[in-house]
Parts: sequence; structure tokens; C-alpha cells
Amino acid sequence: MGAGHTHNHGHGPVHGHNHAHGHGRNHAHSHAPADFGQAFAIGIILNTAFVGIEATYGFISGSMALVADAGHNLSDVLCLLLAWGASILARRAPSQRFTYGLKSSTILAAMANACLLLAALGAILFETLHRLYEPAPVQGMTMVVIAGIGIAINTATALLFMRGRKHDLNIRGAFLHMAADALVSAGVVIAGFAIILTGKQWIDPVTSLIIVAVIAWGTWGLLKDSVKMGMLAVPEGIEEGAVRAYLAGLPGVTALHDLHIWAMSTTESALTAHLVMPDGHDGDSFLTRIARDLAEDFQIGHVTIQIEATPHCESCAT
Repeated sequence: MGAGHTHNHGHGPVHGHNHAHGHGRNHAHSHAPADFGQAFAIGIILNTAFVGIEATYGFISGSMALVADAGHNLSDVLCLLLAWGASILARRAPSQRFTYGLKSSTILAAMANACLLLAALGAILFETLHRLYEPAPVQGMTMVVIAGIGIAINTATALLFMRGRKHDLNIRGAFLHMAADALVSAGVVIAGFAIILTGKQWIDPVTSLIIVAVIAWGTWGLLKDSVKMGMLAVPEGIEEGAVRAYLAGLPGVTALHDLHIWAMSTTESALTAHLVMPDGHDGDSFLTRIARDLAEDFQIGHVTIQIEATPHCESCAT
């Protein structure tokens, strides 16, 4: 359990700015462990090869469900590349220009991933609607075989990230994304068998529409969450009211203001607050305890606390 690091910068006898950085046992890391670089590389290679196979046989067999899944898998490759690149950039040390480092590149990557997915879905939806009104012959067995390969590849890729899914949100996102892809491929297999058994060609474009709807739902959530982070909203999973109650209830605190909680990256959160303590506090141990509690109970790892002796601070914005 990390004790935290405290820096006190005095501003006269009335108040001071205190910066405490806690690293409790439940605090999310700011980047994926180095050994997951190999997992990203393997996942990208497998999925790139599969995109080529699936798209080729999708056009050969006339299956828009396969083409739709190939388009989604291509976006998966781009998403993995962006996530990998962002995780590398997030590890860069702060500079004079970027004093937080490049941690927020993970937020930009999430936004870019959502936009790429929406663009791919638009193109797939256009062709699928055309095929729905003008059905074309579909080779059901080709759909079954190719989508079956997709289940194997997506499942294998998901397993690469499985052991880290509970400790790193980036890794968890990659795991869930590939696991969902395996389920989508399973849907294509079911559609292929349905066409073989019934001979109904409309099953393929309808399945494609269902796939598009499922992916669009997940994409909307990704876009919404990334925009919230970009707008410095309180991160999901952190209750502002609970944090406020904790800080206001600290011994010696008579008032609390200028509380701000935001995401520095997709895995790392920060907090600033002004605590009014007329009788002062017991030094670094007080700040260390705040940093530790916020890290362990709220997963907030970068904490800046300003202590004030009076309820008003002329040099601080209200």
C-alpha cells in the first residue's frame, strides 16, 4: 500500500497548496504492462490476416454478413493499433510543454476508434440495405466455415488479454471487444446454417443488420464515454457526492470548495480541492492519509489539496 508523496508550497501564513499522489493497492495503472505489447502484436497480426480472408470470401460467396464482420474486424485492427500506440505514448515522461505527459492520448484514441467504427458501419449499412431490397445468392457453407475461423481467432485474441482484464481498464476493453467479436462471428455461423436449411437468402442481409445494430450500440457507448472524458467529466465509477462527503467529513475541515475530479487518461483520474481548516492539520500524515484513501476507495491516484485557514481565498477562483 503506497503511502503517497506530499509536496507543500507555502503562500503566506494563511494557506498552502498541498499535492499528494497516492498509489493504493486498487489504483489503476496508467498504462498496460510491457508484456502485453506482444499480445497486441499477435492480436493485430491474426486479425489483419483474417480480415483479408473474410472480406475475400464474403465477396466470393455474396455474403454481406461476412463483409460486415470483415469491416468490423478491420476496425478492430485499427482500434488495437490506436490503443497500443496510445498506451506507449501514455508512458512518456512529462515535459515543459506537456506537464501531464501524453496520458490523455488514450482518450483521443478512444474517440478516434469510435469515429472509425461509425464510418465503417455507415458503409456497411448502405450496402446491406441495397442487398436487402435486391437479394443475391449466398453460399451458406462458406459463411459457416469463414465465420468459424473468426470465432477461433477472436477467441484466441481475447484469451491473450484475459489475465490482465481485472487490473487494467485498457486490457479489459481489448478483452471485451474481442470476446464480443467472437459472438458476432457465431451469429454469422448461425445465419449460414439457417440459409442452408431454409434457402432463404434474406437471412444474410438481416443478420448483417443485426450485427450493425449490435456494433453501433457498443460504438455509441464508446463515443459517449470518450467525449465525457474529453469534457473533463467525473469518470464513470466515481461518485462525486461520495468523494465530497469523505473530504468534508475529515477531522478539522469546516468547509470544502473548488472540488474537481477528471480523467487524465482512460485509466487514471485526478482531483483538486480546497479544504478550509481554521485550526490547521497535522502535517504530511494528514495529506498522506487522504491520498491513500482516495486511491483505495475511489481509484483517484493524483490528488492536489489546498488547505485554507479562512473560508475565502482571494487568490483562488471560486
